[in-house]
Amino acid sequence: MFQFLNPLWLIGAAAIAIPVLIHLWNIRPGKVLKVGSIGLIDAASRKSSRSLKLLDVPLFLLRCLMLILLALVLALPVWQKRMPVVKAKGWILIPKESFKATYSKFKPTVDSLTRAGYEFHYFNTGFAKGSIAQIINPPKDAVIKQDSVKLTNRQPNYWSLIRQLDDKVSSDIPVYLFTPNQAKYFTGNKPEAALQLNWQTYTPADSTSTWIQKAWFTPSGDIRIAQGQSHPSGTSFQYANVRESTGNSVYKIQTNNGQAQISLTQGKQAPITVNTAVQHIAIYTDDNSLDAGYLKAALQAVSQFTQRKTIIKTISNPAQLNANTDWLFWLSEKPISKTYINYCKNILAYQAGKPIAVNGWMSNVEPYATAVAEVNKVNLYKIISGAGGIRTSVWKEASGQPVITSTQQDSTQIYHFYSRFNPAWNDLVWSDTFPAWLLQLMQEPASNISNTDDKRMLSAQQYLPQTTTTAHTIASSNNVENNSLKRYFWLALLVVFSAERWLAHRKTQTTERS
Repeated sequence: MFQFLNPLWLIGAAAIAIPVLIHLWNIRPGKVLKVGSIGLIDAASRKSSRSLKLLDVPLFLLRCLMLILLALVLALPVWQKRMPVVKAKGWILIPKESFKATYSKFKPTVDSLTRAGYEFHYFNTGFAKGSIAQIINPPKDAVIKQDSVKLTNRQPNYWSLIRQLDDKVSSDIPVYLFTPNQAKYFTGNKPEAALQLNWQTYTPADSTSTWIQKAWFTPSGDIRIAQGQSHPSGTSFQYANVRESTGNSVYKIQTNNGQAQISLTQGKQAPITVNTAVQHIAIYTDDNSLDAGYLKAALQAVSQFTQRKTIIKTISNPAQLNANTDWLFWLSEKPISKTYINYCKNILAYQAGKPIAVNGWMSNVEPYATAVAEVNKVNLYKIISGAGGIRTSVWKEASGQPVITSTQQDSTQIYHFYSRFNPAWNDLVWSDTFPAWLLQLMQEPASNISNTDDKRMLSAQQYLPQTTTTAHTIASSNNVENNSLKRYFWLALLVVFSAERWLAHRKTQTTERS
């Protein structure tokens, strides 16, 4: 079947009007008649003679045909051939960025599925089809065609890919997926899918990591270090003090351009600069001075633990807010002016809305946790309705309802608190863990840990998508083969152009002789 891939260019065929006008508009001067006397000729009867006549018909037709052929070439002509639809027995999917390690872990299973007729596809955007045999053992002295998978420095999101896969593959086709199980590959909300999915994962060999997250000078002149450690069961931070002048066997201290830098003596992490700045924290009270009192006491406990130079200021007027504030606790339902938002690196604000009574608890565990220890639970009595949306949850209620959500606005991280720092709303202000919860909230979140350092592992219960019962069939779009006819039209255009040039040159020579 003859088709055009870019039919919009067919409008260009209207350009044939140009040679039509050129050939039709042929002006000829009137003939001069010799007479004996002009007295009988009326002066007003003088007229110019014009003749609209189609001349050089072959040249005219060649030029019209040339313009039509050019329009057809630009419209990308193809001959479409219906191919028999061959339904795949199943799919095998492996991420391209970890293909070698993943294949070596599941080689017997993958090879068995390949022999059974399963198609291999990369578990990347587009799910490009490939051949495992050619990937593992490319033919000698052969030019291997590059596949269409484009890798970027951006970390892949397996849950996002599952949503795309659900739109790509029919629910009656078995899908075998092989990937690493590290938490850094899973972001956002767990997807829903109607796939026949068999998802097998493994823990990479380098399953532990230690690094210095940040360091700062204490009021006594020591260097306080927040050292992160990540392993399959989770990520934690421990703190240590070291003298700048001495150092020790664990940490190496050096000076670069007048700034103190610190690094691990055993490790590949580049040295980080020791922070000399003072941390500024502001509490806007509005009408919630009681809440501000509880919060300030907890923040003072955090400051004593971290030993960071900290100034905690309580304000009743937003105009008292200083620029370059590290944390603003906005204990009000009033909206925050964008001017004050730009002053702050982080903001925690009371969320406006209708409070509803609940009889449950809230927790500050990581979003992947399937069980919550008692130490991470606090009784909850009130919550603002309508929490959630597309924001990232930080604290959650027992049923999964968000209590604190996080969003990014320009360079400011904004946390929306759907409860209050008040004993009428929850028991957090009475709990010994209140300062620890604030410390976890204010320290570097897991999203700020580099992908190289994050080694957390998810279980199948955590990473498997929600199964839906709505089956769907994806119509095959690959059962049509397009054979380009462009080269034939280019050849015809070249022949017509050569004929037009030859005929135009011949006409010029004939005119000169005459």
